[in-house]
Amino acid sequence: MSEQHPIVAITGSSGSGTTNVRMAFERVFRSEGIHPAYIEGDGFHRYDRQTMETMMRDALRVTHFGPEGNLLDELQAVFAEYAERGEGRRRHYVHNAEEAARYGAQPGALTDWEPLPEGTDLLFYEGLHGGLVTAQNDVAGHVDLLIGIAPIINLEWIQKIHRDKEVRGYTEAGAVELILGRMHDYVHYIVPQFSRTHANLQRVPTVDTANPFSAGEVPSNDQSYAVLHIRDSGKVRVDFPYLLQMLPGSFMSAPDTIVIPASKKVFAIQLIMTPVLTGLVARSRHRSV
Repeated sequence: MSEQHPIVAITGSSGSGTTNVRMAFERVFRSEGIHPAYIEGDGFHRYDRQTMETMMRDALRVTHFGPEGNLLDELQAVFAEYAERGEGRRRHYVHNAEEAARYGAQPGALTDWEPLPEGTDLLFYEGLHGGLVTAQNDVAGHVDLLIGIAPIINLEWIQKIHRDKEVRGYTEAGAVELILGRMHDYVHYIVPQFSRTHANLQRVPTVDTANPFSAGEVPSNDQSYAVLHIRDSGKVRVDFPYLLQMLPGSFMSAPDTIVIPASKKVFAIQLIMTPVLTGLVARSRHRSV
């Protein structure tokens, strides 16, 4: 952790909805004049897509959820370097044709390493391992604000299957096999991170998701609630009465947990995180003077 060069991490499983939450943070950055350096966790995958698919066909149980499939030493080193000097490096995992045009590489490839931009206010990470702690690595120990995104498991599977079929061209059987192949690493390396976060956000559908493998479509935000649990009120101070007033249809389910119509979750994140982020940046700028 570093008051002068703070790090904010959004951590969650593949297909959990971290990108949607990132959009809420980006709105805060723009409105408050905050200049972040962005790092995507996928850029720290050890292998490109073709190599991973070959390994899967050869029954080598290496997944993007576990340490064998990622450069966790490098990720921890970047966090440590940024916390100390506001510097580091990143690369990009090319997900689709749009990103291929942007980065000049084929979908599934990893770009070359590049330095982080200079003069940024904070480092913003979105990916699988922002809260990871193992015998070899302590990524979470460098993070000043850690937010977990974890839809209930059936919804998470529905979202993954839908994305892998529609975006990546998998068959339904192939998408299900991918989920099963990742389960050990999911349980041991993804789930424990949500006990280290400062807040967790879960989307909970209000329609039948009992069999996620036969769901025809992903439940919409209008068919869901978002459950926001503040795990560390010292890091994330929330005026719950104010939120209840600003977010019609919301209610408290516990003293530290608010349930929000999912269609309002981006607005809720903006309301909650704006003072948290501006506080981090104000302390950072004060220390750099």
